[in-house]
Amino acid sequence: MSQSFDVVIIGAGPGGYNAAIRAGQLGLKAAIIEKRDSKKLGGTCLNVGCIPSKALLHASQLYEIAEKDFAGLGIKTTGVSVDLPQMLKQKDDAVEGLTNGVEFLMKKNKVTTFLGSGEIIAPGKVCVTGDETVELDAKHIVIATGSEVTPLPGVEIDEKQVVSSTGALALPKVPKHLVVIGGGVIGLELGSVWRRLGAKVTVVEFLDRILPTMDGEVSKQFQRILKKQGVDFKLSSKVTGAKKNKTNVKLTVEPAAGGDVETITADAVLVAIGRRPYTESLGLGNVGVETDKRGFILTNHFKTNVDGIWAIGDCIHGPMLAHKAEDDAVACIELIAGKAGHVNYDTVPNVVYTYPEVASVGKTEEQLKEEGVSYKAGKFPFMANSRAKTNHETDGFVKVLADSETDRVLGVHIVGVEAGELIAEAVSVIEFGGASEDIARTCHAHPTRSEAVRQAAMAVEGWTMQA
Repeated sequence: MSQSFDVVIIGAGPGGYNAAIRAGQLGLKAAIIEKRDSKKLGGTCLNVGCIPSKALLHASQLYEIAEKDFAGLGIKTTGVSVDLPQMLKQKDDAVEGLTNGVEFLMKKNKVTTFLGSGEIIAPGKVCVTGDETVELDAKHIVIATGSEVTPLPGVEIDEKQVVSSTGALALPKVPKHLVVIGGGVIGLELGSVWRRLGAKVTVVEFLDRILPTMDGEVSKQFQRILKKQGVDFKLSSKVTGAKKNKTNVKLTVEPAAGGDVETITADAVLVAIGRRPYTESLGLGNVGVETDKRGFILTNHFKTNVDGIWAIGDCIHGPMLAHKAEDDAVACIELIAGKAGHVNYDTVPNVVYTYPEVASVGKTEEQLKEEGVSYKAGKFPFMANSRAKTNHETDGFVKVLADSETDRVLGVHIVGVEAGELIAEAVSVIEFGGASEDIARTCHAHPTRSEAVRQAAMAVEGWTMQA
């Protein structure tokens, strides 16, 4: 006997569970399907991504501050050490609390949860295979299956010696030498965790700079900051193979353009070269849903080429970020409900949760130059910000990019402590079509780091007050 729903959502990550919540709020009868082995809702983000990584980033940063900075602040400590099992436990506790919270939200919004693998077997029909097989009828199907780790040929992930981001969140001991393959957000965040806890960390990046999608000036200064912290970099390099033995892994590395091969020996290797859409085994071929060569589902305002089937989040084009998936979810369900749903991808912020953080929204200088847009730039260093100096957290800067003629803010880029919080002001201004002068003439509390954003906006017109 099949069950009928207005909306059936495949995948219970940030895209899926927010879609389910919004559907419930709008009075739609909704079901959500999750196949994760742990049977916990929340997807990669809550279980083995955003949330556990931030728990370890926070704990490891507090440890490093206690070990290195307390004495200079007049705080005497003795015997500061790492209790790794407890650090991993508090990470797991955070995950459990939040995944239980998602389960509660499903019940609160009258969403029916099915545990198992979802497959579209015909238009408007989804089969769930779990402890038992259930067939669901749906007026609308939303695919929210997210993404998975991109593998690297020649480097087999075993989640013990060679790990993905999942294994890097649960290493049983601090490695003496961790090699991170990939200089993007995930690699730099998790590499930072283990460096703080005592590992030597080497980042191998194929391109000639880290964070290749971010503003070039940000990338260069951030690399200098990480190098000062003890992270080594091998840029314009590629890993071509990995040989594991009982005690270590030997990686073969060569220049990206070709050249002499070298061997790097590591206790652990993190493969973090990116993520790819998870669209296998969904039955897309059964109904003719179109994908591109990389597996992304092709959509137009979240609609696939098949009536009644929609897709959101990492499995469609756009930034592969949890908050982007959340916005996709709301817009998609509102369209299904007959409302106006829209997401402006130009205002989706990107954050690297290292210390200091990196945050950006809008266009980079490189993009504006490539597009032939005439712009003005204003910069302000945290070295000149009173709160940053008082707290001994002066690394980094704020950069505001504005249209030369209209002064409309086109992009904002920040390297600094709590950059992920500071970027929200810039997101709002860009979303509302605001100008750099709007930021510059808005009162900011003193002393705060947010004043650096205001001063950078002042700098667009050359009237910075504090530097």
